[in-house]
Amino acid sequence: MAKILVGMSGGVDSSVAAGLLLEQGHEVVGAYMRNFTNEEGLPGDCPWEQDIRDARAVCDHLGIEFRILSLEEEYRERVVDYLLAGYKNGVTPNPDVMCNREMKFGIFLEFAKAQGFEHVATGHYARVRRNDDGTSDILKGLDPNKDQTYFLALLEQHQIQPAWFPIGEIAKPDVRQEAERMGIPVAQKKDSQGICFIGDIKMSDFLAHYIPDNPGPIVTLDGRELGQHRGLHLHTLGQRKGLGVASNTHGKAYVVVEKRPETNELVIAFDEPNTPKLYATECRVGSISVTNGDLRGMDNLSAQPRYRSAAVPVSIDQGSFDEPTLLVRFAESQRALTPGQICAFYRGDVLVGGGVFQEILYSA
Repeated sequence: MAKILVGMSGGVDSSVAAGLLLEQGHEVVGAYMRNFTNEEGLPGDCPWEQDIRDARAVCDHLGIEFRILSLEEEYRERVVDYLLAGYKNGVTPNPDVMCNREMKFGIFLEFAKAQGFEHVATGHYARVRRNDDGTSDILKGLDPNKDQTYFLALLEQHQIQPAWFPIGEIAKPDVRQEAERMGIPVAQKKDSQGICFIGDIKMSDFLAHYIPDNPGPIVTLDGRELGQHRGLHLHTLGQRKGLGVASNTHGKAYVVVEKRPETNELVIAFDEPNTPKLYATECRVGSISVTNGDLRGMDNLSAQPRYRSAAVPVSIDQGSFDEPTLLVRFAESQRALTPGQICAFYRGDVLVGGGVFQEILYSA
């Protein structure tokens, strides 16, 4: 029997995770991380109060202790500031990945250890494999439609060792059935949307509150001006919607292919396979984090460039290991690789690490 602190979000996944651990005979305590309370009054739904009520109701139903951790300051420093700095610097950061590394398996894990817990558990669709050498690996969740290992790509071994993912072996429909079987009050609650812990607040509204508009021209690759943007930080590579520029007379849609901070130009082109600066096979990835072992010399690697995209075979330039970035080559051309986003590396179903796209290398 283990003493486990479960991160409770008020949703069905973490609730079932707690219930399963309890049925397995473990000593379980639930805890809600209060990270963002929208004191600024941003438009949209930030349902933290309802989530706390739901998480408490689940813990009361299961007969386990419930705690609330007030981590607004830490979340601001480790996630919100990272998010805003990225957009101000012209890249597209991933707050969900950073939230996992810095909060759930950072601050939350540190709190758990200080309180005498041996493990922390969450409702992630992922699995942990304990190896004979004492290390642990993260494996993809059995439900391919819900696998969330991409968001765990920057975790390191000391964070994986105490981690438990009780629902990683279960498909999403079966998780709801388990919730019904246990009588969990939130069995049919809708899954949360939006930024990690912030709720259903549009990213554009969130950014507008912290970063002032900086209008500039929307131009084509050949320099024709087609409109005005409110700020480069409100757009990302590969974006099609919300550009304020209509499709041409032949119905071809425009897509963002470049952001030019030096001239404040947003560059768009037609969304076609042969469009320059839209597809690439080579990139440089930095801020490398390895879950177990060393990427050096690993063969049969694949990489997932964004959530819900397929992992594609890649090779890594061995000569680049002495540099701060790795040169990664995809076996297939990839659409809209985006600086600031996360590249997750796999060997089969095993997550072996991740990094941040730093530079995209386009063919001349």
